[in-house]
Amino acid sequence: MNASTPNPIDDPKHNLTQVINSVQKTLGILHQLYLTVSSFNVASQLPLLQRLNNLVLELDNMSKLAEKCNIQVPMEVLNLIDDGKNPDEFTKDVINNCIAKNQITKGKTDAFKGLRRHLLEELEQAFPDEVEAYRDIRAGSAAELKRFAQAQSMLPNGDVKVKSEI
Repeated sequence: MNASTPNPIDDPKHNLTQVINSVQKTLGILHQLYLTVSSFNVASQLPLLQRLNNLVLELDNMSKLAEKCNIQVPMEVLNLIDDGKNPDEFTKDVINNCIAKNQITKGKTDAFKGLRRHLLEELEQAFPDEVEAYRDIRAGSAAELKRFAQAQSMLPNGDVKVKSEI
C-alpha cells in the first residue's frame, strides 16, 4: 500500500461501515428472537438459545468494532432522539444560529466601516493634509502587502501556486 491510500483497518469510514453492518445484523437477530419468543414452545428452546448466543456474540463484535470508531455525538442530539424527535432538528438549529450570529457580526462590521468612513470624512474636513498622507501610507502598505502575498504564492519558475480544493 502506498502512503496516500489509508489502511482499511485504520480508515474511519470503513470502521463506521463495519459498526453499521453489525448494528443491522443485531437488529436482524433481535427480530428472529422476537419471532422465536412470541411462538415459544419446548421444541423451540434450542433455536432460542442459539439466537441468544448469536446476539451475545454480535453485541461483543459490535463493541470491539465500536472501539475503533471515534465519533462524538452532541448530547443535544441524543436528547432529541430520546424525546422521539428528529436529530436533523439539531443540525437545522445549529445552522440557523450560525446564520443569526453571522448577520449580527456582519451588522457590526458594516457599522464599523460606516464609522470609519464618517470619521475620515470629518477628519478630512479638519485636517486635509494629514488625511491625504494617511491615505498615501495606507495605499502604499496595501500595495506592499499585495506584493508580499503574491511573492508567497510564486514558484521559482514564475508560476503561481494554486490551492487545490479537496
